[in-house]
Formats: sequence, C-alpha cells, structure tokens
Amino acid sequence: MIDLPRCVGLVLLAAAISACAGPSRPPATPVETSRAPDYVIGPGDQLQVAVYRMPELSATLPVRPDGRLSLPLIPDIQAAGKTPTQLAKEVETQLRQYVRDPTVSVMVTSFTGMPNLQVRIIGEAAQPMAIPYVEGMTVLDVVIRAGGLTRYASGNRAEIIRRAGADAQPQSIRVHLSDLIRDGDISQDIAMRPGDTLIIPQGWF
Repeated sequence: MIDLPRCVGLVLLAAAISACAGPSRPPATPVETSRAPDYVIGPGDQLQVAVYRMPELSATLPVRPDGRLSLPLIPDIQAAGKTPTQLAKEVETQLRQYVRDPTVSVMVTSFTGMPNLQVRIIGEAAQPMAIPYVEGMTVLDVVIRAGGLTRYASGNRAEIIRRAGADAQPQSIRVHLSDLIRDGDISQDIAMRPGDTLIIPQGWF
C-alpha cells in the first residue's frame, strides 16, 4: 500500500532542492585578448645592452644609420629590424665564443623606429618630425607631439598621405585640423597608420 504522505513529502523536497540550485548556466567562454606587436628596433634608437654581472661588456649606444651596433667583443651586429628580445638572443649567441652562459638584456631608452613604422609631420608644425608609430595613435596625438601648429598654418587644408603598400599609389586624406583643435570636432581625429605623413600647408595671406 502506497504511503501517500511520504510520497508527497519526497516530491516537495525534490522541488525545494531544484529551486535552490537555480537555473543552469552555459559554460563560460574564454575571453580572447589581443596582443600588441613587439617593438622593432630602428636606426637612431638608443639601446642599453646589459650583460649580467659583466659591466665591462655592457654598453649604452645608438643604432647606427646602417642599422648596426658595435659592442665590446662584437664589433658589428645587425640591430635594426629585430625586437629587443631577438637582439639580446643574438648577442648571447655571439658572446658564447668568449663568455660562459652569458645573460643579456636589451632595453630601448630612446625610440625612433624603422622608417616604415614611423609617422611624419611636415609643413607648418611647430616642430616637424618623424615619430615612431604607436598602436591607437591618432592625428591629434601627432600634432601634440609636434608642438601644435604655427601661426601661419592653414589647418583645415591639412592632409594625410598614406600608402597601402610599397607599390601602391599614395592616398590623400583631407583633415580639418583647425576644426579639431579649436572647435573640438572629434570626427577629424583620424586614426594614423605606420608610414603616414601629415602635411600642414601654409595659409594664404
């Protein structure tokens, strides 16, 4: 004979446990994170090359215009086009001829970057210059680095010259710098790309 009160109690207990457990959740999806590209050394960069526990083999010096370095025991080594980690490994490899298990670190203390990874600003900028491209850089970042515009600049006739590739025709992008700087028109704060040249012409008087 069925014990009705006991069956009812078991049903209520199962319902209570289910309510406490709450709704099932889908498994968490891993979050993908993007990694910024490693910095590539260029001619003119200032490097600090440190050999662990061997200060006599360490040096702070610029990368020559030909992209090479001269270090103690290593009179000529290619630096431009490599990341600091790659260069450190190369120096370690060459030092093994003279030193047992060398440990080398390379730090870039002053940045110029490879020419194709630079952004240039010319014309009526306070300080025309070439600067290394940084991920997320915009035209306003470039103008600030160059100290702003001169009093003779025609900011709204500025343009960005951009090439999609070595053999591609240059593309001209008009930028209204005066509207951006004086009026805060953020729509003119265009994202820059490596190799871009910002040209600021002189106004007509």
